[in-house]
Amino acid sequence: MSDRFDRELLLARGEVVAAPEADQRPYCKNRNFGLPPALLLGSFACFFAYLGIMWVGFAADGLVLPMVVNFIFVAAFAFVPAKWATMKPAHRDRAIDMAHFRAVGIETETGRTPAGEAATLVLLLPACILFWGIAMTTIAALV
Repeated sequence: MSDRFDRELLLARGEVVAAPEADQRPYCKNRNFGLPPALLLGSFACFFAYLGIMWVGFAADGLVLPMVVNFIFVAAFAFVPAKWATMKPAHRDRAIDMAHFRAVGIETETGRTPAGEAATLVLLLPACILFWGIAMTTIAALV
């Protein structure tokens, strides 16, 4: 099923090579997510709008604390990456502006993605969650 190979055998076959040089902190190369801040703010605006719709649509005394906790979590999910992008050590990368984003799009693992497709990919899930909340609130109001 599996065989143990000796190091000498692997060296003789040329399968042992030197490890590639790794960056000291590869996770700190690009901390701006490669997107304009407007897209990220739009996605969090959809999440806040969803929570607001749920709070208004299902208003009850027992939901005050859970909704406050939800708002705090969504705010933290927005604030922590924004703060991380501006933390030390200093870096020269800045988030791209919307004009540059529209002109060239973004580079992804599968190739260049035009701005419209990238914006659709970023905002699709938050928009679906928002519309789901509108639909559920509407159904609950009509039933």
